[in-house]
Amino acid sequence: MKKVMKKSQSPRGSLADIRQGNEQQILDAAEHVFAERGYRGTTVAAIAEAVNLPKANVLYYFKSKEGLYKEVINRLLVLWMQHMNEMNAEQHPGDALPKYINNKIHQSRLHPNASRIFAAEVLHGAHYLREPLQNELREQYEQTCDVFRAWQEKGWLDPIDPEHMLFMLWSSTQAYADHGLQISILMKKEQLSDEDFAKGIELVTHVILKGCGVKL
Repeated sequence: MKKVMKKSQSPRGSLADIRQGNEQQILDAAEHVFAERGYRGTTVAAIAEAVNLPKANVLYYFKSKEGLYKEVINRLLVLWMQHMNEMNAEQHPGDALPKYINNKIHQSRLHPNASRIFAAEVLHGAHYLREPLQNELREQYEQTCDVFRAWQEKGWLDPIDPEHMLFMLWSSTQAYADHGLQISILMKKEQLSDEDFAKGIELVTHVILKGCGVKL
């Protein structure tokens, strides 16, 4: 992993830029270690080793393992909600849903660790995730369900349950991250190819549009 830059290495950069860059590299390392070892199995020392920094330097930016884990959770929540927030009632679901599915599966491919941390946190009782689940994510969830209801009122979507529709969207797109290893093993591959992801996107899009009765 890339070494965290030192102040002497970037004399023209502002202190704020240097701090932000250091924090992002520490968070990247922490995300990898938390995904691999879980919260209980992770130590600040392991994160420091992954980012090639003394433990004291990591604790300078993030005061504890818990604080660092919460920042990782916050970052993945922003990632998780990003594409939901892009859907609105004025878009046609025939355009908005394929775009969401495409973006979400690509996101799962590019950020599998974030997805695995989220899934593991929920499976273990969502101790650190419960508050944002009850606030930011619930608010976004309700807004997205309202978008689905607006599409139904316009006759663009069958009168299906919007909440369960969103659960289905999440589960089908997250599978490529949460169960990536299982899928690769069953397909007798070291890792999934561009073609595999393209086929997955095509199938999920077809099933969702047909199953939800999207009127093109």
